[in-house]
Amino acid sequence: MANGNAFDHALECAQMSPTLDVGVHLVLVQGESIATPGRALPETLKDLASALLRREIDPNIEATAQVQRIVDAGIRPSHIDTHKHTHLFPSVLSAIAKVAKEFDIPWVRRPFDYGTGPTAGMIKQAVSTGMKLMKPNFAKTLEGFHMTDYFTGFQITGTLDTKAMLETIETLPKGLTEFMCHPGRCTSELRAAPTRLKESREKELAALTSPDVRRAIEKRGIVLTSYRAIA
Repeated sequence: MANGNAFDHALECAQMSPTLDVGVHLVLVQGESIATPGRALPETLKDLASALLRREIDPNIEATAQVQRIVDAGIRPSHIDTHKHTHLFPSVLSAIAKVAKEFDIPWVRRPFDYGTGPTAGMIKQAVSTGMKLMKPNFAKTLEGFHMTDYFTGFQITGTLDTKAMLETIETLPKGLTEFMCHPGRCTSELRAAPTRLKESREKELAALTSPDVRRAIEKRGIVLTSYRAIA
């Protein structure tokens, strides 16, 4: 996140792990603009929709400024996605395609959750189903870019634990899948942050490093890979 409070620390971590894929998590909702320092970005998706309709925010300009900051810091992005999946908005998707081409970012997130298990809430399932209506526009706008065959993790955001992870592994379809997760440490800094994902990050970290999960991955013959390795 080019406008994240921990941007400098993220750069340090990236430098310590040179083989790690580092992507752009474009932010058009929440936080401060990079293109116009001091200006707050829309607070909610509804606010963003209104701002886009009234042309109060230009996603092309903001996207370019955010990617430029990351590139100027020495990062060569392997992929790009958006905070709150805002590239479901057609104008934002067009901006993503433009900036990805300009900065030679080959992979773009395909945010259509193939579905998981009973841990996914009804609201998340309904939203996920609605999101899939955007598939035709995605395919047309992002022609020429790389996208995974499948995507998952959206429906179980905030409820991902070892059980949910094992269910996801068991239902994983054949093909290339991007698995979205939010692992972390629930420190006092995180507790004070304006995010609902706090204690859940510890559970996700435990799930992702669980010996049971590792065994399930090996049993199904799943290969953990990276964007650059595939490219």
